[in-house]
Amino acid sequence: MLISHYLHQLQLCGRRHTPLTAKNLHAQIIKAGLEHCGPLPNTLIDGYGKCGLIQDALHLFDEMPHRDHVSWASILTAHNQANLPHLTLSMFPSMLKDDELGPDHFVLASLVKACTTLGDIRKGKQVHAHFVLSPFRDDNVVKSSLVDMYAKCGLLDNARGVFDSISLKNSVSWTAMISGYARHGRKSEASDLFQRVPVRNLFSWTAFISGLVQSGNGVDAFYLFIEMRREGVNIVDPLVLSSIVGASANLAVLELGKQIHGLVITLGYESCIFISNALVDMYAKCSDILAAKEIFGRMQRRDVVSWTSIIVGTAQHGQAKEALAIYDEMIYAGVKPNEVTFVGLIYACSHVGLVSKGRYLFKSMKEDYGINPSLQHYTCFLDLLSRSGQLDEAENLINVMPFKPDEPTWAALLSACKHHNNIEMGIRVADHLLSLEPEDPSTYILLSNIYARAELWEKVSKVRKLMAFMEVKKQPGYSCIELGKESEVFYAGETAHSMKDVIFGLLKKLDAEMRRRGYVPDISSVLHDMEWQEKERQLFWHSERLAVAYGLLKAVPGTVIRVVKNLRVCGDCHTVLKFISTIMKREIVARDANRYHHFKDGECSCNDFW
Repeated sequence: MLISHYLHQLQLCGRRHTPLTAKNLHAQIIKAGLEHCGPLPNTLIDGYGKCGLIQDALHLFDEMPHRDHVSWASILTAHNQANLPHLTLSMFPSMLKDDELGPDHFVLASLVKACTTLGDIRKGKQVHAHFVLSPFRDDNVVKSSLVDMYAKCGLLDNARGVFDSISLKNSVSWTAMISGYARHGRKSEASDLFQRVPVRNLFSWTAFISGLVQSGNGVDAFYLFIEMRREGVNIVDPLVLSSIVGASANLAVLELGKQIHGLVITLGYESCIFISNALVDMYAKCSDILAAKEIFGRMQRRDVVSWTSIIVGTAQHGQAKEALAIYDEMIYAGVKPNEVTFVGLIYACSHVGLVSKGRYLFKSMKEDYGINPSLQHYTCFLDLLSRSGQLDEAENLINVMPFKPDEPTWAALLSACKHHNNIEMGIRVADHLLSLEPEDPSTYILLSNIYARAELWEKVSKVRKLMAFMEVKKQPGYSCIELGKESEVFYAGETAHSMKDVIFGLLKKLDAEMRRRGYVPDISSVLHDMEWQEKERQLFWHSERLAVAYGLLKAVPGTVIRVVKNLRVCGDCHTVLKFISTIMKREIVARDANRYHHFKDGECSCNDFW
């Protein structure tokens, strides 16, 4: 009777995740002399694992005089729950060697889960082979775990092979397969499987929608979400909301993001930490950093993702000192930063030229937090050195870093050479970059400009021929602008818009006023062989100018004009938008392929280096 009581209490404790209660129950069990009785030790291990007390679970496991399959399944699961999958795998050989026990289906499922978390497909295949040779080879739960592992590791055909062998498919196997297809861009197969799901519940909808968002198919995800709402699916789990908020962020559609935010509030999920994190990220990416800060300020509980989201957001919007101040608050609050945090911090330092602070942070991430710098960290640090004019140190960093520099890394240094007029180094870096056969059209523009400044006309000609030979086609430039619930898209050179005459008239007036104030068009970004007047005309019809002019004509007077461009803003348009912000006394926020630009009173948050 007493054993049954403790079993019930421990199960409740595990479900409620109450560590103190778990320890109190353990003490009572020892006092009652029941610590080795029946299923109590295994249930205690399971309870400790669910309460996050992994060391207590491991100590109890090591002290057990007799361990069975349930003991092993419990301790391996506890390590998975504590996000220690490498220890799950490293412990397993002891089961075979010390306790002379072969794995059962529960243990095998735990091992597959660990391989999935680590993305270790080699060990995953070994576990799969062990499973096939075991007496449990027909277990559908292990097979479902294998489907999930193969799908998440991108081996979709392997996943489908296991999926098709499952005699009784459960919700886990269906959602894993659908999510795998959607996440890796195989929409038609995901849709086909989704239509065949015996019961389309919230979790199958979430799997499909989340997969589409992760593969960059945000528009399709929104249509599917709308269909789900029309079918009256009850949102009892907020994960799908997190995904669709993420889609709003990726698409930079502020008005749509606000509508989803309203739905989040209506359903009562705003206090959910991962929803709040997603909202902070969404508003920052949709150029409304004030709203992002407001949500962050209201959060009652914050994790590393919360802090990192607001740090990266403020840094990307050019508010470097504030990003660094928030980091100090984060450390004071006892939250340990992660890899992404340091990307945002070093990025922030590069905006205001805080070289010493950037060096300190670059060193701190390794020495204080054990985070090995990635290529992205090195590129951000190189950008900081380059912006600050320390080009020799930046070039040395490229040569000594433990990664092979890629196109963006060399391009960052080349851009700095151009900015600081270091032609000698620029030529050296350009030659390196050219040998990589770059794919980004803007890189070729940069190369051409550097060679032209050095009067190396043969190399200028070579760059242009390479563009033609390699068929490097610049993606058509377009800019989107939202005005309330309406959205307009403008393409470079567009002349078919219903308001083209009015837009043209406004741009002509602005052009005349800018020239009166000293504006001279920068035609260096136009590589086509044409007269300078034609080059100026091409610049005049760039999509961001059309979008901003439309916003000036249609938006409520005094409101911020927000534009999203698919390509990098060219140097001339950057200058033009600064002029327009002064002439029209309007704040303009432009999100391009690289960063955010806040234009106000003739200045830009990027400090004219992007």
